[in-house]
Amino acid sequence: MFTTGQWIFGILFFIAFVFAVGYQYRKDIKVHKAHYKGTVWILIAFIGFIGMIAAVKFIFM
Repeated sequence: MFTTGQWIFGILFFIAFVFAVGYQYRKDIKVHKAHYKGTVWILIAFIGFIGMIAAVKFIFM
């Protein structure tokens, strides 16, 4: 389905992308801590809401 060259390119692209995202996050970590306090609670609420929807689906099916 994919050639060897495509696999190599995909793997190298993925590694470079992960490195670039990690580098940028490290540069901006002070800004994130100052401006995005409390976002963990929003993530927990969102995951809980999705879990609740899934539970209701399985209960009433």
